[in-house]
Amino acid sequence: MTGQLVRRHSVAVRITHWVNVLCLSILLMSGLQIFNAHPRLYWGKYGADPDPAFITIAQGFPTWLTIPSYQDLASGRNWHFLFAWLLVINGLIYLVHGFLRGHVRRDLWPERDQLKPRHLWQEIMDHARLRFPKGDEARRYNALQKMTYLLVALVLLPLMVLTGLTMSPGLDAAFPFLPDLFGGRPSARTLHFITASALALFVVVHVLMVVLSGFWNNMRSMLTGRYAIEHSGSDHEA
Repeated sequence: MTGQLVRRHSVAVRITHWVNVLCLSILLMSGLQIFNAHPRLYWGKYGADPDPAFITIAQGFPTWLTIPSYQDLASGRNWHFLFAWLLVINGLIYLVHGFLRGHVRRDLWPERDQLKPRHLWQEIMDHARLRFPKGDEARRYNALQKMTYLLVALVLLPLMVLTGLTMSPGLDAAFPFLPDLFGGRPSARTLHFITASALALFVVVHVLMVVLSGFWNNMRSMLTGRYAIEHSGSDHEA
């Protein structure tokens, strides 16, 4: 086996990635602080203590998972709003750069051969068996990665931002269509919680795959932009 370092991530992608890590971490922990102040979710235009809850968590989340670590709704909101706007700005920078420099089209949009049912099924089986791409195939993201990243960047994150904005009375006054878009502010809060939970699950799976597929190699690629791929003798002969 021989190794080769290839360029995988641009400076802009690496910086926005780590800013996202910081923002999502603070948003999750401050969001749990906010949720603990009223650990019930509703559906529709009304949501108060006497109303039937859509989701109820009896004890809330442990304080070691929240920012701040003690019950302080006002501070939790301040942390949450600050890093929410930073996430929005960072996301816009990533998307503008990604479309202008071709990163989305070149690296994230699935190629035609990757969308063939047989290829997709093979990728699913390889992931289930923890078999990861080698050689030239490792130069690009696989189809499951691409579709997941596009789902997060173009669906989950925008939905989380919009539902979060809908919970702001000031923004609702400026854009009165926002509550109607989600069937009311209580529904927006529920969707915000569900979307954030989906993103948290994505992060857990993403980190697990980073570790299992080669932690140091993946970390180097996100820190320096260089990713090592391995070629077998048969690869060179081909």
